[in-house]
Amino acid sequence: MLLRLDVADTRPLHEQVAGAIRRAIAEGECAPGDRLPPARDLSQALGVNVNTVLRGLRALRDEGLLEFRRGRGVTVVQGADGRSALVDRIREVLADAARLGYGKDDVIDMIREVT
Repeated sequence: MLLRLDVADTRPLHEQVAGAIRRAIAEGECAPGDRLPPARDLSQALGVNVNTVLRGLRALRDEGLLEFRRGRGVTVVQGADGRSALVDRIREVLADAARLGYGKDDVIDMIREVT
């Protein structure tokens, strides 16, 4: 798995780490069931602190894309590839809404109106 961070990106490093892994899942570089390299190896490859990598991994776990198992490491969950693409689109919608002056709750209300 080849991950890169953009030094010109203004997002926090842990968000960039999560985004890079999310992108690898969406593009099929990491398939459901695949085990990710240890956080220490990822941090060395990316040139960031291991805690930064762990924070990004925890965010992906909270999104339901990764599973942490003691003694087995971090694996990509089944269905993560589709979910990852959907999460990216949702982030884009929320960013567009914010530019137009709408908050997250406003977007949720709009979704409820449509369904």
